[in-house]
Amino acid sequence: MKNLLLESHCIFPTSDIIKTAYFYEQKMGFKVVQYLDANEPHICLYRDTTEIILTKTNGQKVIPNRELYGYGYDAYFITKNQEELQKELINSNVKIVRSLDNTDYNNKEFVVEDIDGRWIAFGIKVGKKDKI
Repeated sequence: MKNLLLESHCIFPTSDIIKTAYFYEQKMGFKVVQYLDANEPHICLYRDTTEIILTKTNGQKVIPNRELYGYGYDAYFITKNQEELQKELINSNVKIVRSLDNTDYNNKEFVVEDIDGRWIAFGIKVGKKDKI
């Protein structure tokens, strides 16, 4: 099978696009690029090879997956050197909801909560690779 997919970007609707962008810039180390005058106003957040796109909710509250469905993260970023990243985020006063650990599904990960209540995991598969 050909590899046709290259990357993906998370799209996070938010009720206060500027406040959320500021959080990601100041607390999580992302670079902010605003496209607020576009037909569909949005802000792009960049860190390393990761991108998050913020869109406006027209005032609606963000409801995280765990509240809507009973469990689940709102984003999962594949990372290396989770220890260093977790320490950086702790030093920036980002809320850690699950400290770095090995999961029962063979991932080494930790989870933070963003300013809108989303749970974002940072991890990587360890050990045996599963075939798809």
